[in-house]
Amino acid sequence: MRIDIMTLFPDMCETVLSESIIGRARKTGKVEIVCTDIRDFSGNKHNKVDDSPYGGGMGMIMAAPPIYSCYKSLYGENEPKPHLIYMSPKGKTLDQKRVRELAELDRIVILCGHYEGIDERIIEEIVDEEISVGDYVVTGGELPAMILTDAVCRMLPKVLSEDICFEDESHFDGLLEYPQYTRPPLFNGREVPPVLLSGDHAKIADWRRLKQLETTRDRRPELFESLVLSKKDCKLLGLNFKSSK
Repeated sequence: MRIDIMTLFPDMCETVLSESIIGRARKTGKVEIVCTDIRDFSGNKHNKVDDSPYGGGMGMIMAAPPIYSCYKSLYGENEPKPHLIYMSPKGKTLDQKRVRELAELDRIVILCGHYEGIDERIIEEIVDEEISVGDYVVTGGELPAMILTDAVCRMLPKVLSEDICFEDESHFDGLLEYPQYTRPPLFNGREVPPVLLSGDHAKIADWRRLKQLETTRDRRPELFESLVLSKKDCKLLGLNFKSSK
């Protein structure tokens, strides 16, 4: 897979995406990530890419021509248009389902806005979807872009040491993750749950499933309400199976 990031701060993105699991995946060729500086397409000697908004208002708006030229430079005339994502607080909130879908694509391009945003005509002309990482605002699209990139990359084959290892993580199947413990067995008077030390794998699996269900119910009730509980889930929770959805 190839991921292109269109940004005013390519060094910022490179610094983060060259470390840890994603950095190793890049070095071993499991994913290609290219950060392109929009300023290189400004068309002026001062590398100016923004201007004041029509109609007045605070701040500056990223102009359409540099963004458009930057995007067009990423693919050839006879190549298919790559899927373009604009990181925006107005977009649909990112979830694990969408991450898995994006990981199936051969290529995505991520556009990072800055200042007060980008010219709306870019969204109308070339953006395929807008994605938000939550109901809050940050100074630019770079941090959200790196969140999206990390989330997608770790779903690619062989990026994680074992592909199955993300199946027990939060949101993979609509549930939050169960609590995790490691040595020492006693810390500040707090013990590791005895079942995890028992060696009984069936009981451990049931305990973990129960904790996933309980944690999701208590912390994200809207996710829990959408679950289809199995007969065993209901038994673990002490519920009547007939009453579950």
